[in-house]
Amino acid sequence: MANRNLLPPSNPLPLTTTERVVAPTRAPLQSGVHDFVTDHSLIRPASHHDQVVDHHMGATTANHHLGQQVAVPLSAPVLGRRQPGRQGDHDRSNFFSSDDNALTKQIQGTHAPDVQELDVKPLLAIVEDIMRLATPASHDTNLIPGGQIVASSQHVEKLDDKAFHNTTASGHDNNKVYDNSKIYDNSKVVYESKVYGSTYDHDADIVRVLAYPINKISCEIVCKSSAGGESHTVTMHLLNTLSNYSWAAKVVITFAAFAINYGEFWLVEHLQAKDPLAKNIATLKDLPDVMAHAGALQQKFDQVLNLLNQVLKVTHRIIEFKELPDVYISHDSPEYIAATAHIPLAVYWIIRSLLVCASTLLNLIGSGHDRYITSTAESWEISSLAHKLSIILEHLQTQFKNCRDFVEKKKEEDEYKRFVIIMQSAHVDNMKVLRAMFRSREDQRPLYHGRTKTNERLDVLRSKYVLLLISDLELPLEELHILNSIHRQQSDRHEYEVLWLPVIHDPSTTAAAAAMMTPMQEKAFHDLRNVMPWYSVEHPSLVERVAIRYIREYWKFVHMPMLVVLDPHGKPSNHDALPMIWSWGTEAFPFTGEHEKYLWASKIWNITLLADNIDARIPLWVEENKVICLYGGEDIQWIRNFTRKAREVAEALHVPLEMLYVGKRNPKEKVRSCNETIAKERLSNVFAAGDDYYDYVWFFWVRLWGLWNSRKKIGMTVENDVIMREILDVLAYDSSNHQGWAAFSWSNRDITKGNAEKLMPVLDNYAQWAYKVDRPDRFVRALDEELQGFHPEHHCTRLILPASDGQISERVVCSECGKTMDKFVLYSCCTD
Repeated sequence: MANRNLLPPSNPLPLTTTERVVAPTRAPLQSGVHDFVTDHSLIRPASHHDQVVDHHMGATTANHHLGQQVAVPLSAPVLGRRQPGRQGDHDRSNFFSSDDNALTKQIQGTHAPDVQELDVKPLLAIVEDIMRLATPASHDTNLIPGGQIVASSQHVEKLDDKAFHNTTASGHDNNKVYDNSKIYDNSKVVYESKVYGSTYDHDADIVRVLAYPINKISCEIVCKSSAGGESHTVTMHLLNTLSNYSWAAKVVITFAAFAINYGEFWLVEHLQAKDPLAKNIATLKDLPDVMAHAGALQQKFDQVLNLLNQVLKVTHRIIEFKELPDVYISHDSPEYIAATAHIPLAVYWIIRSLLVCASTLLNLIGSGHDRYITSTAESWEISSLAHKLSIILEHLQTQFKNCRDFVEKKKEEDEYKRFVIIMQSAHVDNMKVLRAMFRSREDQRPLYHGRTKTNERLDVLRSKYVLLLISDLELPLEELHILNSIHRQQSDRHEYEVLWLPVIHDPSTTAAAAAMMTPMQEKAFHDLRNVMPWYSVEHPSLVERVAIRYIREYWKFVHMPMLVVLDPHGKPSNHDALPMIWSWGTEAFPFTGEHEKYLWASKIWNITLLADNIDARIPLWVEENKVICLYGGEDIQWIRNFTRKAREVAEALHVPLEMLYVGKRNPKEKVRSCNETIAKERLSNVFAAGDDYYDYVWFFWVRLWGLWNSRKKIGMTVENDVIMREILDVLAYDSSNHQGWAAFSWSNRDITKGNAEKLMPVLDNYAQWAYKVDRPDRFVRALDEELQGFHPEHHCTRLILPASDGQISERVVCSECGKTMDKFVLYSCCTD
């Protein structure tokens, strides 16, 4: 590492100093203690009761090394000690003291950048490679624990075959451990290289431009260190020398300058055993045979390597700040300025740490036996610097995360705005909308078809109506079963395709977390997907986060499943077609408001509208002109009394009666028990025995709610529409605390209904109005007259409607008295 007289290149970058550097005579080293004197301390003999004071942290530690020259440590806490009554987080929060603030101002006073911002990553990649290749792990793994060196390295481009040959490419990972046994083999270096054509000229130019200042700083480090310079003064001198460069460039140039000396030291050491030239140089420098004294030098090199790793990590973080995109976070913005406020201080401590490492290596030259002694002062200083840099790194990592989160939020906002524009714009077909909703490349197959069990491209949905089934992973199986049944009715027509879009994560979930699912979520997703005959996404992570946000904010998805219809041009034509599907099945296609009005045009309130074809027996009973009774509730004793009384009246009046139990909305255990009891005791007909009954009961009630909601969407109200009032009555019967209710219909014409409080008294007194029923077709009309004339002294009517789509009316009138009902918010979780 002899001094060199360097001439600047023909077009050097400006430097604040241009004088030639000549190494002064090196001051003699004393007793193996390294020859830097810190700015906060003096070297002096220590007594048994001496204390070491940390001027930045306020830590005070007794020194017990008698008779040894000890350097008071740098402004970093003593490793392994914590002040009584203080927690680690509290210590770290006070780490940047008033002394550091004053030092920062002094450092910033040296900063006068007038050089264009340089991309120093190619240079740092070479530095990392030097640090890695210089490690002698293959010769003696005891020198470095495990024969490994921790490093973080960008890939190294093959910049110039003549100047930089055999460079090694490696991945960038701050926590990666490099196994040097893969690099060294029997003292023979094995290299690998990569060429990245588009960056070749740029990276090579950067290195050439900075070669002169690098070599100049390298010489200054040797000269100042050899002269026994005071560390703070030398650090400030180097900062002044590099004043024209950015903070990142200052660090990397100094690091590269150190790497030259570091690499030359180890190059001579590696080759001196087999190369006469290296042997002679080592002799003249009086370099120790490191391999022969590995045990004695291990602690020294371990500490130096640890400090260099901290330097490398902090350097990478400083560079990463410069790579934050200006379009999202300007370098003049308050957020960026606040986050990078401590970078000047970090640069200072990096340079100072490199000077200490350089001095440690210089101490091995011509120091005789003292070179093998690691003094307490030297060890303490290196450890303190490493500790200080680790805390600076933690602070910068926190600030960088804040900046990165800020950038991600800005990017997401811009992406969301672009997505909203896409959704609101006109398109030739639906592909632009679908590609914006799902993350996939042209050659990927992001869709899974449940019937064929194959993956498909988005193109299979081109120019089709697409029904987006949006839900979380708690999609009810009964809903899937009914949808499946309806879907089979149009399987041969191919007028539309259903696509399940699962929404799993909360809107605040990060992108990384959104890509992950727990094992339980994975199982639930695949269980649901496997029972769907239509399309679904291959994985929930393929749904773009902006699409999920749009679904929540524009389509108001919370928890209840919804079916959004995209027309062949990708325009949403119905924000929730489920009510239409429940009400009309496949007849609802193409699910537009105009078509919904058309479907209602010919409908009246009758048993077909109330029950449709939920049970195949209902159309037969209608054709046979029978009286049909649908009843519900979950009080089995009332059900026994009602069914027996209804049959008694029907037999007395010679009325052909068929009764069907429709349970209760959200059927639970009580409804299941009632269904089983009714079937067992043959009280009436039921939808089905076993577990299938649940699907029928659920569909009856969800369809009824769908009818009410559909009617409301076309502009009808309870005040001006008979059908709305009739549907509302049935929903209110189910919601109120009545024992039960029933609706009677003759064929598909007359229909009446009532709750338990009305029905039982009227049926008990059937003898008083039996004269009105001279024919079976007059039974329902007579019963309706009696029910309309019966008014209980008190009534309590309740109505519970789902609030899934914001369609709840502000005003609803009571079906019993016509007064406006009070409105409450109900949150229910009933496990029966």
